[in-house]
Amino acid sequence: MHAQEFHRWLATRRSVRRFRPTPISAETLQALLDAATQAPSAHNRQPWRFAVVSVGPARQRLAQAMADKHRRDLLADRADPATVEARLESRRQRLVEAPACVVLCLCMQAMDRYPDGERQAAERMMTVQSVALAGGHLLLAAHAHGLGACWLCAPLFAPQAVRQALDLPPDWEPQAAFIIGEVDQTPSDPGRLPLDQVVIWR
Repeated sequence: MHAQEFHRWLATRRSVRRFRPTPISAETLQALLDAATQAPSAHNRQPWRFAVVSVGPARQRLAQAMADKHRRDLLADRADPATVEARLESRRQRLVEAPACVVLCLCMQAMDRYPDGERQAAERMMTVQSVALAGGHLLLAAHAHGLGACWLCAPLFAPQAVRQALDLPPDWEPQAAFIIGEVDQTPSDPGRLPLDQVVIWR
């Protein structure tokens, strides 16, 4: 692929939330995960971890656990109960019905340890950045396979609920969930800020 082709292709990726019911094969998911693990990482420690959540009881547990936590938070914010339930049901259906779901986690086990808080905070931030790069690779790999995908941040707001629902190892910290499938509806281009608003040259 030439550079211009790559840039045109990159601009066609969208965050897709509506999928056809066609299952995604284990071989395809393996290929997407392999692409995700090709991301660069701090010290090459590869702190990403992935939980592939099958359609069925495991997905239902995950969706229900996150919904329960989000409901408690929203009601504590004094949100309208009917509005809360409508929002949660929409999110639950989206997660449960997607042909494939991958939960992305970080693990600090192999990362460096520092005696001071400043450097330890920087080490953790490098870990977060490394894991996010793996997530970006996963999205691009799905696009390359002709699939749609969407990055969901909900696990960040309910990490313990996700751990319990999926029986994750205690040092796996949920960061995101990816729903993946054949595109049923392609979103319109949301646009991007012009470079002169986000770049400075020195």
